[in-house]
This record gives sequence, structure tokens and C-alpha cells, in this order.
Amino acid sequence: MTKIAIIQRPPVLLDRSATIARAVQSVAEAAAAGAMLIVLPESFVPGYPSWIWRLAAGKNGALISQLHTRLQANAVDIANGDLSALCEAASLHRVTIVCGINECERRHGGGTLYNSVVVIGANGELLNRHRKLMPTNPERMVHGFGDATGLRTVDTPVGRIGTLICWENYMPLARYSLYAQGVEIYIAPTYDTGEGWISTMRHIALEGRCWVLGSGTVLRGSDIPDDFPAREQLFPDRDEWINEGDSVVVDPQGRLVAGPLHREAGILFADIDVTLVAPARRTLDVAGHYARPDIFELQVRRTSATAVRYIDE
Repeated sequence: MTKIAIIQRPPVLLDRSATIARAVQSVAEAAAAGAMLIVLPESFVPGYPSWIWRLAAGKNGALISQLHTRLQANAVDIANGDLSALCEAASLHRVTIVCGINECERRHGGGTLYNSVVVIGANGELLNRHRKLMPTNPERMVHGFGDATGLRTVDTPVGRIGTLICWENYMPLARYSLYAQGVEIYIAPTYDTGEGWISTMRHIALEGRCWVLGSGTVLRGSDIPDDFPAREQLFPDRDEWINEGDSVVVDPQGRLVAGPLHREAGILFADIDVTLVAPARRTLDVAGHYARPDIFELQVRRTSATAVRYIDE
């Protein structure tokens, strides 16, 4: 059995350093309770851009630009060492960490932001970075499209981990690519919530015969900083539940074993047993004896596309 922890706490919105410090503190707390795998929400650093669901690009362009500028300034540049404190925490506590980030690459100009999730190994090394393939609806005002370079599973001391972010979990071929790589612990950081999302987590567990960790976002009006631009216009009610969380843990038979953690900031703990995955696939293995490769075939292009080629003549 392995103890896992899903951190369902708000970020320090639009403040990378303070949010990472909060993450490091939560990791230490979860590790002290015995967790070996610790998961943080979608776009946790420096926070999910929830304002996009309340603003219109045509009417509120100036405010959107102001908020985007702050988000961009506090986004995570992995090559610049912005995740070093979280990597050090993983190494110090010998835990595997999965964390959602707003990612940029300043060496390439930093103009495009990505909704990404990273897997950090127990030795502090970055094992994988996956960029969300398709930003959801108004997220396209903020995030660029990801590619398949990080659409992979990684082996860790707790099991083989794969991640998809929020509504890309509704992309059947993306899910199948993880099943085909033998995912045992399927992690879904999300901004979604409610019964529909929870039923999706249960369906994925049944379909893939794997453990599913749904990492929800919790945010109240009181979590919005006082210096947040147009705070009173966008989030006037400090008691409002902007997002209700609903983190869950589901076993390979689709049963809820922990959660949903609803309208509550905290840590959701659960004990999982990855040895239950293989026997669950005896009756249904969608990438094995149920696959019918004589009829169906999936090809995944992992090479990153680029718009520029330099040719020396």
C-alpha cells in the first residue's frame, strides 16, 4: 500500500514565489503524514486564470491584458530554475510530486504561456512535463496549444504515472495513449468540479483499470488578493466559492475510496495499491486483449513542431 496526498489549497494568486512556498509547506505536511506521492492542482503556480470565465475579450481587452501581464511575469520558466524549491522539497522528503503550472520559456521570448503539469521524482529531478493539448474554451485567450512530447507515462517508486489536464481527459485518444503505455496511477489536475466531473473520473478508472487521482481546485472570494486588478468588479463576494474543489481518489474498479473534498481547503489522503491494476485488467484491458489492433491503430506524433527553420546555404 502507498499513501498518496492531493493538496486542495488555493495558491497565492499571481505570485509565483509565494505560491511555490505554499506548495513546499504543503509537501512537507503531507510527507510528514507518510505520503509518497503528492499532487497539486491545475495551473497551481501562480494560479488558474479564473477571470477568463468572467471577462469578454472584445469588451474587457485592457483588463485582460493587465491580468495577463501579471500572470506572464509570474509564470514558471523551468529552464530558469523556477521550480528549484519544489524539486528540493521532493528530494528532501523523498517523495514524487505532480504539480500544475502556468509555463513560459523566456529564452524564446516568453510570449506564449502553456497550461502544463510536471512530474518531479523523489531524487528532485524533473521526470516529465506535459503541456495541455487543447486549452478549454476561453483558456485560449491565455494558453497556447501543447504537443505530445510530454504525453507519456513515467516509472516512479509509487507506480507508473501518467497525467492529463482537465478537459483533455475528454479526449479519447489522449486517454488511450496513456493506457497503451501501461499507466497505473492516472492523475487529472482540473478546474472542473461537480458530479459530472466525478463521474468522468470513475469512468476513466473503469475504462483504464487504473487508479485515478482527480486533483481539484479550491478558491473563494476571500482568496483573491486585495491588489488584484478590478477585484471588486470580478470577485465582489468574499464568501463566494469560485471553485468548490471536489478532489477524489478512485480505484481500478471505479469505486470512490476518498473524497470528494467539497468546499474545503485541505489535504485528501488515501492508501492505494498498484498491484490491483493488473488483475483488474484480466477482464478488460483496452490496450491489451481488448484492443483489436487488427482493426484499430493509434499513432502519436511526439516530435515538437516548429514554425521556423534556419538553413545555411
